[in-house]
Parts: sequence; C-alpha cells; structure tokens
Amino acid sequence: MTLDCNGKFLDLKNPKVMGILNLTPDSFYDGGKYQSIRLALKRCEEMLNQGADIIDIGAASSRPGSKIISEKEELNRLIPILKFLIKEFDSVIFSVDTFRSRVASASLDEGVGIINDITAGRFDLKMHSVVGKHKAVYVAMHMQGLPQNMQENPIYKNITKELLNFFLDKINSCHVNKIKQVIIDPGFGFGKNLEQNFTLLKNLEIFQKLNVPVLVGLSRKSMIYKSLEIEAAEALNGTSVLNTVALLKKANIIRVHDIKEAKESIEL
Repeated sequence: MTLDCNGKFLDLKNPKVMGILNLTPDSFYDGGKYQSIRLALKRCEEMLNQGADIIDIGAASSRPGSKIISEKEELNRLIPILKFLIKEFDSVIFSVDTFRSRVASASLDEGVGIINDITAGRFDLKMHSVVGKHKAVYVAMHMQGLPQNMQENPIYKNITKELLNFFLDKINSCHVNKIKQVIIDPGFGFGKNLEQNFTLLKNLEIFQKLNVPVLVGLSRKSMIYKSLEIEAAEALNGTSVLNTVALLKKANIIRVHDIKEAKESIEL
C-alpha cells in the first residue's frame, strides 16, 4: 500500500508517524509554541530528526470548545510558514489540517501532498472536488457536531457500526470526486465520550474491512488524561500505551506530538 503524495511516496507496508505542527495560539496541548517561522522551522527540524514520516500543519484549533476562526485568518497564519517549510524541506511529505476548500487549494498549490479534513467534507461541499482535482491524498475524519459543542453529550446507538456506515458514504463521495487515495480517521475525542472512545479503540481493526489506510490521533487526548486523572502534559506514557494498542489493531498511521516515543512503539 503506497500513497503518492504529490510525487513523494509513502509506503505503508510498515506503520508511519505523522508529526503535529500547530500554528495556533489555542490548541489544547501546544498552542502558541510555534507561531513564527523560526519556531516552526525549529520544531519541524526536531520532528524530522526524530523520524517523522509526515508533518501535519494546522492553523485553526479544533480542540473541544474552540471557536472557528475566519478563512482569512487561517490563511494568514498558514501560508507564509508553509511556503518557507516546503522550500526548506523540499523532500518532506507535508499535510495540512483544514476543513476549508480554499485553504486546501492554496496549500496544494504550494506543494502539500495530503489534506487532513476533520469534517470529511461535511462543512465545505467543495472540498472533495478540490482534492480530487489536485489528485491529492485525503484524510476523512469522523466528528459528531462542531468543535464548540461536540463533547456535549454525544450519543450513538452503535458507534462502530455508525462510523463504518459514515466512512462507506464518505469513501464513495471521494471516489465520485476522483479522490483515489483516501485515509480514514475515527476521530478519537471528536464528539465521543470516554466509553465511546475506548469502544472504538477496542474495535479499531474492523475498519480495515474498508480497504483504506487507517490513521489514529490519540496523542495526549482527554481519553488518556481524564481516565488517569492527570494533565495533558503528563500524558505521554498513556499516549504510547494507546498507540501500541492501535498498532496491534492494524493502524497504518499514528498522529502524534512526540515523535521519538511513537517511533519506538512502532519499532518494538
């Protein structure tokens, strides 16, 4: 299983690590740390030196309770730093975390190979056609509700079955729009309570039936720190444990803040 990310190839025979680079002031764990070109460059360098296979850049926070910023602000935060990073690291696979088709289009024009959409195209109906036109790799994530309200009593009758049906629909929509390379993300922490998150993790291997790569984002999330009654800053060990569970259940890509530990989990 090999993905063509704008001419840079990602072989998923073995699991890969997607490193998180937040350009936001308010992300739940590292908000405000990497908003300048200098700091973003340094962080990108650190992650690549530790073995990151993909750098996923986000300029709009999607933490629970976050407010949606304007498209203009997202572009202003993202594009100047993205241009610099792509020029500086021209052999690296970059992904952009956005749900807006215009932001996706601008990023793909700069040379990004992957669009990571937390809404799977539900919030911007032009997204799938834009990604299909650019022949890019597309990550479709499941989220119930909006970031500002998604954790207010999420309800499912059968969460695993509902997500399977959701992804079948989204994969079909992608194919209709000529997106040939789809990755799915169950969206841990996005409109799911603790029990629902752990049910999804327990059943994660079922999603391999969809015959597309599976990405998981468990890094320092509330299902870890709330379960252990600690803070996100203390949740690295728990992250490694749950990433290992996900890997045993055939996850293809793990999206993380801490590259070294994720690579060790894969190696072991």
